[in-house]
Amino acid sequence: MENQVAQHKGLHGVERPDNASGIYSDLTVTIPEVNIENAATAIENQTRDVLGRDPILFEDVSYCPTKYQRIMGRFWDTFQKPPKERKFVQRLDFYLLLYSMLSFIIKTLDSGNISNAFVSGMKEELSLNQQERNLFNTAFDLGGLIGAIPSQFILIRIRPSIWLPSCEIIWSLLVMGMASSKCARDVYIYRFFVGMTQAVAYPGFSMVLGSWYLPGELAKRLSLYDGSYTIANMMAGYLQALVYATLNGKYGLSGWRWLFLIDGIIGIPLAILGYFCIPDFPTTTRAFWLSNDLRKYAVARMAEAGRKPPRKLTWKRVWGWMKTWRPYGYVFPYVLFAITSTYNYFNLWLKSLDIYTVEQVNLIPTGGFALGLLSAYGFANLSDRTGKRCPWLLIAIFFRFLSSFLLAIWRIPFWLKMIAFLLPMAGEPTWALLTTWIQEVFQDDAELRGILPAVGGALGSGIKAGLPLALFPTDQAPTYKFGYKVTTVIIFVEFWAVVWFAYMAKRELRQRKVVLNHFGLPVLQEELLTRTYGDLSQFGVEKIPLESGETDMNEDKGLAIADARWRD
Repeated sequence: MENQVAQHKGLHGVERPDNASGIYSDLTVTIPEVNIENAATAIENQTRDVLGRDPILFEDVSYCPTKYQRIMGRFWDTFQKPPKERKFVQRLDFYLLLYSMLSFIIKTLDSGNISNAFVSGMKEELSLNQQERNLFNTAFDLGGLIGAIPSQFILIRIRPSIWLPSCEIIWSLLVMGMASSKCARDVYIYRFFVGMTQAVAYPGFSMVLGSWYLPGELAKRLSLYDGSYTIANMMAGYLQALVYATLNGKYGLSGWRWLFLIDGIIGIPLAILGYFCIPDFPTTTRAFWLSNDLRKYAVARMAEAGRKPPRKLTWKRVWGWMKTWRPYGYVFPYVLFAITSTYNYFNLWLKSLDIYTVEQVNLIPTGGFALGLLSAYGFANLSDRTGKRCPWLLIAIFFRFLSSFLLAIWRIPFWLKMIAFLLPMAGEPTWALLTTWIQEVFQDDAELRGILPAVGGALGSGIKAGLPLALFPTDQAPTYKFGYKVTTVIIFVEFWAVVWFAYMAKRELRQRKVVLNHFGLPVLQEELLTRTYGDLSQFGVEKIPLESGETDMNEDKGLAIADARWRD
């Protein structure tokens, strides 16, 4: 071992090189503040050591990035990673991240296209009234409400590489079916089942991505995945304008019908790729693009970070979740974020001005989506580099608050109102940063990390099914009597809900008596010390069972997560 790893001078007499980088950074260990004098004689408090690391992680320990690589690494982390880790993460980016983004783009095209279609001939051709635009979204949200949570339970038992692509194929067929709609009833039916099958993707991919990427990598990837929403909406506007100009009336089909056909035709071959691109989880992967060595490397990486692999889900565990703050701490701000989107009403305001063509009404909002994409990358990169989630999340929420506040006033200059409609997209990283945060704070429970976004999405969909009808009735467009005023208040509450989440997360760290590893992630003191120094009994330190009345949140594996007790 001494030949494989450079240890801190003073513990084993071998000085650790200063040029180790990436995941080979120093590991700071805080010894439990109990009677461990025997251990302290052999281990210095705040000692830097890497004894407990898997040997497979030592291959590039002497790697030192060049100045160019360090500079580029400020923008994208793989530039300054050691060769083996760079190869591994690049493969993840190419297969898993790129596929998840393409999948989300296609799905969001349909969501954006329903609004574009409504103002591009669908309303007149199907003899729709103003309120039915909101009702179409309500049917979609109801489908998401019913489909999200059951799908996540299925995902725990069926490989993601099977379940997610299969749902995407069904989704594609349903979207193509929308092109055959002859009345509003047909659209309702298709939208309901499209929402049900689409509800699989968001929480499913966030769970898979969170199982492969480390803290310095995850926020950027989840933000790019979430940023696919903005890319898709930009494409929807241009695609609708292109289709309306070139295919409208072709073979007797209106432009909006062609748009849904194109979505579905693209979606089917993309879904088939998913059977090969989605790698499941590090401990269960059978992806052809990962060698056996890289599979072992993936397991070692996540084990070192302390992120637990999937385990058997029981009702006892679910009931245990309900008795903690965790589900409420995440779901509450998530739902508030989900129900306060106001950007969908931008094109209705543009159309009401009677100064823009159909193509312009579809194209102008793409500027906001471009802003959202830049914001998503910028906030995520800063979050990954600083290792902080909360400050950047609060700044993103502030942009959304300012937008809603200005629109609530309404009687403001034209240029300021245009900015107010664009500003919500500057707060677009909210979901990605919040979901990244729970992947880290709740890293001891893979199933909880996967189910919570589904619960938040389902509740958000359920509320959105009725709230827009009350707050944003189409016959009041574009002013709305109460809509923007209510969303301003809700976003204000969302801001403080995030502050409460941060407080509860820190409080849990103290109560569970955990320490932060060198990734800044919470792990049990015993787990970290055992991993680093082996059998602690050699120092006269042993763990005793939980005392009566204490909570063990992971007793399926015998992990004392709540209050581990130590004695000499």
